Amino acid sequence: MSSETTPEDWSALILRVRDTQDKAAFAALFRHFAPRIKGFLMKSGASATLAEECAQDVMATLWQKAHLFDPARASAATWIFTIARNRRIDALRKSRRPEPEELTWGPEAEPDQHEALELSQDTERLGEALALLPQKQRDLIERAYFHDLSHSEIATETGLPLGTIKSRIRLALERLRHKMS
Repeated sequence: MSSETTPEDWSALILRVRDTQDKAAFAALFRHFAPRIKGFLMKSGASATLAEECAQDVMATLWQKAHLFDPARASAATWIFTIARNRRIDALRKSRRPEPEELTWGPEAEPDQHEALELSQDTERLGEALALLPQKQRDLIERAYFHDLSHSEIATETGLPLGTIKSRIRLALERLRHKMS
């Protein structure tokens, strides 16, 4: 590709990757977008190493998921940079997760029966409270908390607007808090 490549050409290259696994088309996309993705991620606060890893991951995703690209919905650059933004968000979430508790060696003391009973009762009450939620709210709570999906991922899966998802989850959490107190 020349330096005069147009957005339509980038879309055509992605379609060639999608349709024929065209390595030359992918190489042209890689040469153009990988350094730009890295720069974009570094401007958003990522370290050079993390930006490089994310850029590599984005380009691998482009190769593997080119079939998901729809030029009618977004330009090639928009689609690629959306993947990059999502990878950056995923990396931030992963870095902010607490470290797992340190495991002790040897036998542990038996759990306090009173605490075990309370935990069991709380778990049962939570299950009952979840069952009382409207189906639409319960479904979103399960996706967010049991399937560990972000609100944006839920919006993509369900086709619901992001604001609707946030409102339903907020209402569901209020109902659960009320039932559990």
